[in-house]
Amino acid sequence: MADLLLGQTLAFAGDPMTEGPEAARHSARGGVLVDAGKIIAVGEADDLRRSHPEARVHDYGQALISAGFVDAHVHYPQTAMIASWGKRLIDWLNSYTFPEEMKFADKAYASEIANRYFDLTLANGTTTVCSYATIHPESVDAFFETAQARGLRAYAGKTCMDRNAPEGLRDTPQTGYDQSKALLEKWHGQDRLSYVITPRFSPTSTPEQLMAMGALWREYPDCLMQTHLSEQTDEVEWVKSLFPQSRDYLDTYEVQGLLREGALFGHAIYLTEREIARIRETGAALVHCPTSNTFIGSGLFPTMAMAQKGIRVGLATDTGGGSSFSMLRTMAAAYEVGQLRGTPLHPSQLWWLATQGSARALRADHLIGNLAQGMEADIVVIDLASTPAISQRSARAKDIWEALFPTIMMGDDRSTKAVWVGGKPAALQP
Repeated sequence: MADLLLGQTLAFAGDPMTEGPEAARHSARGGVLVDAGKIIAVGEADDLRRSHPEARVHDYGQALISAGFVDAHVHYPQTAMIASWGKRLIDWLNSYTFPEEMKFADKAYASEIANRYFDLTLANGTTTVCSYATIHPESVDAFFETAQARGLRAYAGKTCMDRNAPEGLRDTPQTGYDQSKALLEKWHGQDRLSYVITPRFSPTSTPEQLMAMGALWREYPDCLMQTHLSEQTDEVEWVKSLFPQSRDYLDTYEVQGLLREGALFGHAIYLTEREIARIRETGAALVHCPTSNTFIGSGLFPTMAMAQKGIRVGLATDTGGGSSFSMLRTMAAAYEVGQLRGTPLHPSQLWWLATQGSARALRADHLIGNLAQGMEADIVVIDLASTPAISQRSARAKDIWEALFPTIMMGDDRSTKAVWVGGKPAALQP
């Protein structure tokens, strides 16, 4: 039997980053018909009730029904050490990240953290994530097993590092290739799971390992590839010293076959004109991580400028460099970063980045990230009056954007009224 979700609905017929808010489609009393894991129809509530009288009705009143959030760059192994004080990138990795990631050789520990991670993300309305694991194959198995059990569309890969990391977190070009290939063949395309080829970043991979990852990607071109790029100025200088023969940071990936459609570059704050041009020409995607960029003191990503150049831009929490599991808080930080750059983002643009924009970065916007017929039924229902402070502000709203913006800026997991995954209501942890 089909399910009919009623409430306000928000979908997109285009890209508001380039077309403006008119690319959005809002209904004050709409509905979404779901059956067999897919969205069957989106329309006005009364019309859908008349045409589908047999459907089970879930009336969410004035709550907003949207595609579930898509988090395009996370590190699920950093769940337990989120919000660690006072370090910039390199020191932060050595002080907090690497000691925690050492623990993921233990499959039981990795599974414990994976379950905790998905409890937290689902509670915040996130239905798809693209995650780095650790160098341990066990960390990848734990992530995918947990996501599969919950019916999630999820992306992840074994993080490869063969230098500038503790001994217990280093592999080699050959073992990185072999283990990544075995995991890819085990998990890629199973149910709703996708493997992502994952060199952490150039400072922790030799040219030989990057070359091995490029070779693997050529063998499996339908996979994504994710890594980091130009997050901090001292990191960019470090890359110059490690790769003196390279034209720039991006070139360390490009010459090894790691730049084309399906490449995901996290952060990308300090790009040269050549790098921007090559990213645009190749169809690679950039992922904006605003809470991480401010928390670790990295800088201000030029979201609007990159989108207007025709580059695919996604949005991400960057757990645990980012300081929140919430895509609402991430949207708020993206707005604040935009303000500091003189290009504030409209609520429609923020919501698009957190849904269809991130899905587009993952090359999955035909599957997830929007309310449209034929899309997978990953849906979040947002309470637009979840706290007294939000309620009193949204009550004064003259349109949907004024009603939604207080939730973007002040919302948290209390704003999540319901989550549907693959057409089924998800059990949310209190």
